[in-house]
Amino acid sequence: MAQGDWAANMAFWRFINNPRVTTDKLIEGWSQQTAATASGRHVLSIQDTSEIKFHTREGHRRGLGKVGKGNARGVLLHAMIAVNADSGVCLGLTGGEVWTRKRKKIAHEKRALADKESERWVTTAAQGCEVLAAARMITVINDREGEFFAHWALTPGDNVHLLTRAMHDHALADGGTLYEAVERARFCDEAVIDLPQRVDRRARQARLSMRMGTVTIKRPQRPGVKDLPKGVEVSFVEVVERRPPKGAEPIHWLLLTTHPIATTADAWRVVSWYKQRWIIEQLFRSLKSQGLRIEDSLLDSAEGLIKLVAIATRVACVVIQLVQARNGGEELPAEFVFTPDEIEALRAINKTLKGRTELQKNHHRPNTMAWAAWIIAKLGGWTGYASHRPPGPITFHMGMARFQLLVYGAQTV
Repeated sequence: MAQGDWAANMAFWRFINNPRVTTDKLIEGWSQQTAATASGRHVLSIQDTSEIKFHTREGHRRGLGKVGKGNARGVLLHAMIAVNADSGVCLGLTGGEVWTRKRKKIAHEKRALADKESERWVTTAAQGCEVLAAARMITVINDREGEFFAHWALTPGDNVHLLTRAMHDHALADGGTLYEAVERARFCDEAVIDLPQRVDRRARQARLSMRMGTVTIKRPQRPGVKDLPKGVEVSFVEVVERRPPKGAEPIHWLLLTTHPIATTADAWRVVSWYKQRWIIEQLFRSLKSQGLRIEDSLLDSAEGLIKLVAIATRVACVVIQLVQARNGGEELPAEFVFTPDEIEALRAINKTLKGRTELQKNHHRPNTMAWAAWIIAKLGGWTGYASHRPPGPITFHMGMARFQLLVYGAQTV
């Protein structure tokens, strides 16, 4: 650690332990710049939940609740990230929640939606739609856990659509079930799509067969949904990889959406939007196994760990935006990502990083994301030489960690 960073480190821990710094305020800050980036765009609002496990021992659980299987302890992070539907550019976070689980005495099926963890899918979608009010259109994208009737009934609006992977074989208003309706539909088209690399899968291409249709999901017969409409009309798109490569897990997605689907082009467009869901998996991976390694934190209290996760989530999102800025494409102003105080800090740091030669200067247009990416990469140890590899996520994580320390240190002077 550089000598000047010690005081900044101490300032950061004082910041974490300051009772006036609440998790709610930190999460509110996630979307401080996102609203401006959404104006006039079709935005994919992608949400998901991740379990973040911390090391505990008998008699020292750090105030953490159970997560996952066994006796693991930690916090849960639910986040929503905004992506430009046309370009794939990450526009920032729109909201979410960080919490530690407490035991419920009432059985899950007997609780109202407001008393269930699943409520987060609906409330975060509403929060995101408020942040993205200036967007031309919003498509809320969930994975299978967020697929339930109340979400279908409460989330869609005039310019708000829902897209999710099916989890339940819903009863339909005209009799029968969703799966039966899908089986009756004929495969009508094929296409080859690119699959991004994941922890459990190499990047590859997949030839998918597709079928589509429209159904009306019937309101289920259980407590807590009586005030909702009797049915919700949705389109379905099923894509199946019928001849996967040897040893590869075949792709099989049954997607449901409130977007109208009249042609095969409409259906493939929905598939392309759902593919963008990988970006939130990248966000969670950056928090844990890459770069930030948040699960290694030694903070002693659940409250401190929850605040740390809230701070780190924003940093992980910014890292995604910095990597995209490094790669070129759509140019975003730095003010779409960084606060005015942070931009002022970037300007000051940029002056100290300029080398003596032209190759060692920041040639990007000032106050753009590419300009900011150069500065953060240099803080993370990147040499800046064109002959060296471009900065990657880990370098940007290291740069953002040091940048945040410097910013928090400056705020306490």
